[in-house]
Amino acid sequence: MNVATIDVWAAFEHEPPPIDCVLPNLVAGTVGALVSPGGAGKSMLALQLAAQIAGGPDLLEVGELPTGSVIYLPAEDPPITIHHRLHALGAHLTEDQRRAVAEGLLIQSLIGSDPNIMAPGWFDGLKRAAEGRRLMILDTLRRFHIEEENASGPMSQVIGRMEAIAAETGCSIVFLHHASKGAAMQGAGDQQQASRGSSVLVDNIRWQAYLSGMTALEAEGWGVDDGQRGFFIRFGVSKANYGPPFEERWFRRCDGGVLRPAVLERQRRAKGRRRDAA
Repeated sequence: MNVATIDVWAAFEHEPPPIDCVLPNLVAGTVGALVSPGGAGKSMLALQLAAQIAGGPDLLEVGELPTGSVIYLPAEDPPITIHHRLHALGAHLTEDQRRAVAEGLLIQSLIGSDPNIMAPGWFDGLKRAAEGRRLMILDTLRRFHIEEENASGPMSQVIGRMEAIAAETGCSIVFLHHASKGAAMQGAGDQQQASRGSSVLVDNIRWQAYLSGMTALEAEGWGVDDGQRGFFIRFGVSKANYGPPFEERWFRRCDGGVLRPAVLERQRRAKGRRRDAA
């Protein structure tokens, strides 16, 4: 039983140390989620964030992040697609940056391995993989358990397993997860409850980020041609129990799916109809 007793008097008397965040507002040693519809680009975003923490540059302009060892575990994409993403990403890095990322980022494809965090062997293996690392990314959550996602009890246990690994190793865990069909169709992917399955997947974690495609209305507001809006996605943090609000931003897909900050300008709307001359 892992219990930490808080010295209340000492907390009153002494200034607390600064909170260590792995990602914007994601506290070290906690569990978070990145939620988006399928095909929105969350795997590439996760890869770019992992590369930045591993020692690469801030290509996304999310702010400086403390560096450390990262393990990325894709369980639904074959190695060849990971190779393509890495090659596209490497084109944006210097040789020294590529070397730093290669040393600090471990990627192990688990496709076909049927990982299950609820099985003792897999739980122990994931805990060993997290030891000494700053961040572990599970891509996607559905691939790391066999439980019913709409059932609060089983999902609470799945989150509890991740929390146990994070607490015991100090390694933050971010799982990638799909948005519900309703949220995707209604353009509500930036809401906390956009996550598919039981509300426990939102309520029991302390951080949730999102990727949301540009809607037709947003494209009109930003002056983006309807044929181009599929290249733009919005990123933000819909739930953060610690830290100030994170300002959402737009990314644009570049060659190979690499995400870069988008430069957009709001279009001014006409204030009213022009009156005909008398």
